[in-house]
Amino acid sequence: MRAYIGGHQAVSANDFIELALGTPVELWLGVEGENEEERAARLDAARDILADTPSLADDVARIAAEVIDTHPELFDVIPLPRLARRRAMRKGVAA
Repeated sequence: MRAYIGGHQAVSANDFIELALGTPVELWLGVEGENEEERAARLDAARDILADTPSLADDVARIAAEVIDTHPELFDVIPLPRLARRRAMRKGVAA
């Protein structure tokens, strides 16, 4: 089954996110190994997009809320076991 959004075929989860946001995910999250100059350019582009599209932040919040609502299992938290703390032995005489 093929999925199309606005005439574009979405093949992966990233495709759906990119089509929903209208921007690539990497613009907001960055890419591994980017240097300071690349990071600064990416953040400048992101600021320009937010300035030109003030509703984008609201759209992102709405999409995030929909994902949480439809897939709550993605946010299940498993508590990690706590390690027992050992008390340090004190040397000396009790008063």
